[in-house]
Amino acid sequence: MTQVQVTLKLFATLQDYLPPDAKKTNALTLELDAGTTVQQVIERLGLPQKLCHLVLIDGAFIPPAARATRALQTGETLAIWPPIAGG
Repeated sequence: MTQVQVTLKLFATLQDYLPPDAKKTNALTLELDAGTTVQQVIERLGLPQKLCHLVLIDGAFIPPAARATRALQTGETLAIWPPIAGG
């Protein structure tokens, strides 16, 4: 099967789900089967759904309803942010 290579970036508390060496840059290069969706990446990494609040691909927001159908392409960057509290 064809592979695609994407960059995954996890922010704030989600950084805890990265391997130790990836925590320095908060980025991880993933080799995925072509057709892998955003939702499949979230599930494979064991990220809690409720913490995957803001999901961006190359800076474009991916709404929750689109995550199960949006396939990742080579060269894209998937960034996931948890809900951020502040004020």
